[in-house]
Amino acid sequence: MSIHIPYGKGHIECNIPYDGLLTSRIDTLKSDRPGVEIVREAVLNPIGSKPLRELAKGKKTCTIIISDHTRPVPSRDILPPMLAELRKGSPDIDVTLLVATGFHRPTTTAELEAKLGEEIAAREKIVVHDAFDESSNVEIGVLPSGAPLVIDRVAVETDLLISEGFIEPHFFAGFSGGRKSVLPGVCDKTTVLGNHCGKFIASPYARTGVLENNPLHIDMVAAARMAKLQFIVNVIIDEEKKTVAAFAGDLEAAHAAGVNFLRPYCQVDAIPADIVITSNGGAPLDQNIYQSVKGLTAAEACAKKGAVLIMCADLADGTGGEGFYRSLRDCLTPADHFAQCVATPQNKTIPDQWESQILARILMKHHVIFVSRPEMQNTLREMKLDYAPTLEAAMAKARQLKGEEATVTLIPNGISVIVKEILYYGLRKRVPETAR
Repeated sequence: MSIHIPYGKGHIECNIPYDGLLTSRIDTLKSDRPGVEIVREAVLNPIGSKPLRELAKGKKTCTIIISDHTRPVPSRDILPPMLAELRKGSPDIDVTLLVATGFHRPTTTAELEAKLGEEIAAREKIVVHDAFDESSNVEIGVLPSGAPLVIDRVAVETDLLISEGFIEPHFFAGFSGGRKSVLPGVCDKTTVLGNHCGKFIASPYARTGVLENNPLHIDMVAAARMAKLQFIVNVIIDEEKKTVAAFAGDLEAAHAAGVNFLRPYCQVDAIPADIVITSNGGAPLDQNIYQSVKGLTAAEACAKKGAVLIMCADLADGTGGEGFYRSLRDCLTPADHFAQCVATPQNKTIPDQWESQILARILMKHHVIFVSRPEMQNTLREMKLDYAPTLEAAMAKARQLKGEEATVTLIPNGISVIVKEILYYGLRKRVPETAR
């Protein structure tokens, strides 16, 4: 049976025999209701919180943290019910939309109009967060990890702080959404780097779908509580980026409800194999090597010792970052780079260190082949990765390394699944059910 593997704006047709197939059930998530209606119902029935209109009573100002251009959050569905409820509770409330850019570039006016719609973009006050502008951020405390909590003063100097977002699996924070709107969303670079430090990234609990004992998640929740994030609206989206479910209320309770809803659609049992084939879900997520690390972590979780991992990624945008590229290019071995990252003090973490550290972790154990465009082959090899022009050529290389009888697991979309088993520094163990 032919399997379509997402690749760029199209797909690679895979006719390779396989022993295991891991797919999510996200494609079964459908709703005939308008997204704005789904969100409105959630906002009117909050989880673990007073209704939004009650929270707004007596408040003069409100800041809504919104997602930036890198996230497919359907803000056009989410913001109208939120704004309506706020103004029912406090008709004259002064609302500011604070764009959570994290470490990303500033969102442009055109991108805001496309995301929010021209009406909201023109009517509402909008501030784009800048993690690198010290004058716009203020320290409000210290996180459990010891890192300073420095966040956008627009989030601090408001009577009511709320947020929107969406929930999906995340390869080291467990899941997106909820507390992540604050950290990394509107935090200063100092706080983001402290949270994404080498020690935390090396934790066996910093994995897809894992929240309990996850040190990054613990800091993120603490940051959101210290920032006084009082209400969230998070949605679940289908493969067409349409809203199919919404959860509103307390930042932990509502987020947990969304996670519990989504997990059964994404979670799969590992099928360990000698060769694991995957992708990063096609465009825009397979545009560079940096982003493709996310899909590789799913393959890693299914790989036998010394396995060959094959990543199908278009890489139209190259490496995804000069620092990320140089880290793997210039290190003696992946193990050396990994050790260097772990040894780097929390307050000395460098941008993108976490991505190169995770890739180094994978390369310490497995041979990685990228199926991509020809112009990327030298760059890939410089980064200690292998290259093949086609999936068939990659499989031929893999068979040479692992033998003709090697087992194969296929994960068509590596970012859409949560593999139940994770790796404890190379030793495969079951994660306790409570940590899943």
